[in-house]
Parts: sequence; C-alpha cells; structure tokens
Amino acid sequence: MVNATLPSSGEICVDAANDEAFRRLDTADPWVVDVAPAGAVLPGYHDRLVLTSGAPMPWHAYTGGQREALIGGALFEGLAGTRDEAIRAFAAGDIEIGSCHDYGAVGSLAGIYTASMPVFVVENRSHGNIGYCNFYEGKEPRRLNYGCYDAGVHERLLHVNTTLAPVVGEAIRRLGGVALKPVIARALRMGDEVHSRNAAASVLFTREILPAVLDMVADGVPGVRETMLHLAENDYFFLRLSMAAAKASADAMVVPGSTLVSAMAFSCRGFAIKLAGLGDRWFEGPPPIHEGK
Repeated sequence: MVNATLPSSGEICVDAANDEAFRRLDTADPWVVDVAPAGAVLPGYHDRLVLTSGAPMPWHAYTGGQREALIGGALFEGLAGTRDEAIRAFAAGDIEIGSCHDYGAVGSLAGIYTASMPVFVVENRSHGNIGYCNFYEGKEPRRLNYGCYDAGVHERLLHVNTTLAPVVGEAIRRLGGVALKPVIARALRMGDEVHSRNAAASVLFTREILPAVLDMVADGVPGVRETMLHLAENDYFFLRLSMAAAKASADAMVVPGSTLVSAMAFSCRGFAIKLAGLGDRWFEGPPPIHEGK
C-alpha cells in the first residue's frame, strides 16, 4: 500500500491520492510469468474453496446460472459426488464460496475457480503485485462459466488442466515471461478491444510464444500440436490474459484516500465496486436492466 501525500493537518489529500492511484495504474507493467493450479498460487486458497464472480454472498443468495456453476465447480473438483451432495455441502459451509477479486483473481461471467484449475500468473513488474485469471474453456456454448455442467463440460475442463495449460505454461516459463501491455497496445491498433474482440491479441500472443513452442516440439513435449491448434481456432483465448493484466494493474491502485474505482464485479444479484482508498470493502447495488437487441 502506498501512502499518498498528506497535508500538515494530517487529513488525506484526495487529489494527491487520486493522482498517485492513477499514476500506478498508468505505469503498470503486467507480464504473464507462469501457469499453475489455483490452489497452488492464489493467496489463502484451500482445497474446499470455490471462487465465483461478484461481491461475497451467502450460499442461499445465489440463483440461476451462477448457482448452477458453483455446483458444477464442486462436482468437477470432486468436492461432492452428486448435485444434491454439493448443495448440502454449500449450505452447511463444508464447501466455502469466495469472491474472485478478494483473492487477486478475476472471473468471466460466473467466474468459477476450483483448486485444480490452472490460472495465468501475471506479475505487475512496476509494483510487484500479482493478478490471476483462469483459462478460456473453448468456444463450445455449454461452459461452466455460463452455468452449464455435464460430461462434455467436464471433459473440456479436464483437457485444459492436462493438456492446454501445461503446454502454454511451459512456453511462458521458457521465455521468462511475456509482456502483455505491448500485445494489448498493438491489438487495439488492429481493431481489438480485448474483451468482446480478441482476434488480433490471440494471434499476437501465439506469435510471442512460438519460439518456445518450436523448441518444445524438438524436445518432444507432449500436447504441443493439440494446444497450438486450440489457440489457432479460439479467438477468445487472449481474453483471460487481458483480464489478469487488468487485475494486476488495477490492484496496484490501492492508495489511502483515493476515490478512484479499483474493481468492478457483478453477480446474479447485483453489481459491486471497490474504491482504491478503501481496501477490501465492497459497495453494492442493483444491476441495471439491460434490454438486448
């Protein structure tokens, strides 16, 4: 935590705090440095914890797709054998629910993390903090982060764990990390906005890791061809890297007295924000009504 300039009266100068928070955001330098299971790298993580999007809520408050995604995450991780067992375990507190943001992570839609799920480890080299995001499940419309869980979803998540993440992680480690800000900047100039469109960023990232990938082919590392084909056909692959980069950048904004927004998240119940000057406190409200065309 950085101390903003304080006037002689001892009161916090909001303008100075906001200037410092913005400076830290502006000078962030996010690098993806590793891929590892969430349970091994997220601070305070334990085996019976499932993370989800939005501000923290009690189990009974979750509804719809987010509730189903939490149940699916518990089943995938083997924390329960059946749907009913998972529901009882959540209700009794035997399976704990946490907010992604409170663990240095950010989640897409339902945002489900379990201990075995691989995450991108993104280091903000300007300020030393870390941000995390899990992997894109692929373009199949039935996905855990959409609240779906069945045999197909299970197999795709397992494929990420056992094939895609190990190959991508090995490539990143061989390179000593990949700077994400230059990739994002160039992708923006090529028409991406690194959220709903990531086509250019995904191609640029694939190009960044290509030298390591070629060495891995020569070394006989398994799963390389399969992983590269996955990257080639999934334009959204980079989205999770941009999310982790954003998290690592925004978390560096924590400055006493700053009124800038440092986190935004939604759940099945509402929308919530954190302010850079107020630490882990959430401010919650109802979601806006959206009428899609």
